[in-house]
Amino acid sequence: MLDKSGTINVNGEPHRSPEDPRRSLLDFLREECGLTGTKKGCDHGQCGACTVIVGGLRINSCLTLAVMHEGDDVTTIEGLGTPDKPSPLQTAFHDHDGYQCGYCTPGQICSATAMLDEIANNWPSDASDDLGGAIEATDEEIRERMSGNLCRCGAYANIVKAIAEVAHTSNGGSAE
Repeated sequence: MLDKSGTINVNGEPHRSPEDPRRSLLDFLREECGLTGTKKGCDHGQCGACTVIVGGLRINSCLTLAVMHEGDDVTTIEGLGTPDKPSPLQTAFHDHDGYQCGYCTPGQICSATAMLDEIANNWPSDASDDLGGAIEATDEEIRERMSGNLCRCGAYANIVKAIAEVAHTSNGGSAE
C-alpha cells in the first residue's frame, strides 16, 4: 500500500498524485487512472458531466486540481456499481430510461448519489420549505438539487423519476 501522502484514494484504490500540479482531477481520473466513466463536457463547471464524489460531497472534477485531493477518498461512477451489481440509482436510471445518449449519466448518478445523502442528512436547498426540519425528496427538491447537471437529450423527467424511486426506498442512493 502506498503512503497516504502523495496519493489519492480512488474507488478504494490508492493512486499516486500527478507530478504536474496543474493537472485537473478530471484529467487525472481519465488519463492516469484509466477511469473514463467521468466525462469532460464543458470543462468550465457548467454542465456537471464530470461530477464525482469527494469525501461524500459532489464536485465538478474539471474545476479542481488533483493534488488538492491528496489523501481524499474519490468515488467515480466505476466505484458505485458494476454491470453485475449496479447501485440502486444505476438500476433505477436503467428502469426509468433516465438517459438517452448516456454521456451525462455518470455525472448525473454521482450527483444524485451524494444528493440523496444530503437529503438524508437534512441539508436544506433553495427548494426546501423548512430550513430546520426534515427534508423530503419531492420532485421540486430533486430538480433544484440536480440543476447543476445538464442533459442535452432532455431526459429530465425520467431522471427525476429514477431518483425519486431510490429516494423513497430504505437504502437511498448511498454507495455503501
